Amino acid sequence: MLKVCGEDGTVPRILLAEDDETMRSFLSRSLEKAGYEVVSVSHGLEAIPHLRENHFDLLLTDIVMPGMDGIELARQATAIIDDLPVMFITGFAAVAMDRTKERPKSSKLLQKPFHLRDLVDEVERLLAA
Repeated sequence: MLKVCGEDGTVPRILLAEDDETMRSFLSRSLEKAGYEVVSVSHGLEAIPHLRENHFDLLLTDIVMPGMDGIELARQATAIIDDLPVMFITGFAAVAMDRTKERPKSSKLLQKPFHLRDLVDEVERLLAA
């Protein structure tokens, strides 16, 4: 069942940046089952062309990734799509806490491990805001 976003009847689109292939696949399938359209990439540098060429309703990104980390990706993404909501996922609490001031103000942080229902609930909250 696809979720409808807005009066135009479009399905909410999520750009997922996660370097762990197993986690990326799991998150992508789970969010698609929850009704979202998901475009997944393996790192931040791969995400930038998608952001320039397509519309997304949410950026879901790991913080610790090779090449371009999730916080830099979020900075560049919100420069491309001004009011893009961002959700960070991370298994490294110390990294997340050290860099809290660098995150966009409207972002959300979800600490790994998390329950799939928590992820879907937070995505719904961010998209409804």
